[in-house]
Amino acid sequence: MRADPIDAAALTRELVRPDSAWHTIDVVEQAGSTNADLAARARSGERPGAVLITDFQSAGRGRQGRVWTAPPGTGIAMSVLVRPALIPPARWTWLPLLTGLAVSDALRQRVALPADLKWPNDVLVGERKLGGILAERVETPSGPAVVLGIGLNVTLGPDQLPVPTATSVAIEVDRLGAIDLVLERTTLITTILVSLERILQQWSLTGSDAAVAIAYTERCSTLGRRVRVELGTSTVEGIADAIDPDGRLIITTPEGPQAFSAGDITHLRTTN
Repeated sequence: MRADPIDAAALTRELVRPDSAWHTIDVVEQAGSTNADLAARARSGERPGAVLITDFQSAGRGRQGRVWTAPPGTGIAMSVLVRPALIPPARWTWLPLLTGLAVSDALRQRVALPADLKWPNDVLVGERKLGGILAERVETPSGPAVVLGIGLNVTLGPDQLPVPTATSVAIEVDRLGAIDLVLERTTLITTILVSLERILQQWSLTGSDAAVAIAYTERCSTLGRRVRVELGTSTVEGIADAIDPDGRLIITTPEGPQAFSAGDITHLRTTN
């Protein structure tokens, strides 16, 4: 399968409207990091609703400063600048989770992949990682905002995957036997941004985390699993039981329930 070039004009026609969440969509051939570049624009006065997409990231970043990269033309690397209306910044901890939900919804809708979410920021099919989310708060001249970065492997082949636990949309579509499906990054990007706009709009209008918490919980494959949480030099193991009202992961340990707002999660195998 081969993804078409990203069509900036088509994205603008589909997504940029007077009543839309997105007011500017820029597609560049190469960037160091779309998150870093869009954050710099935000500090210089860029308003929320800007979208930056690149065909290749030379310095893409994941959580904990990890490198995220893919060969040119094989993936989606984009960042969006948001400031959710009516949602206090203290509750913006939900943003990376809701972005993951938007990506999962888009993949299920557009290419029928059963994409689930590994708390807090990975998109999976089974135990294989398709992509990830990186949210970064940025101070702007008009107040705080958040840059949401989305990285998604689209047409990488098995020999191009960065690690054995990774996968791509093309590989997973092939597993399903959908050989006639044409993968277009422009279409996937459109679907993701439409889904993200809908989720953020519903969240802002209701002013409640309850509905999004239910939706995220239904899609989160971490829940009910035995997991290991690594945070700095500390490690905790237990059963991932729930997502609390702040988007934190609640883990039942021998010492009792513990809440985590961040951490590297490993899904552990259950032994009999």
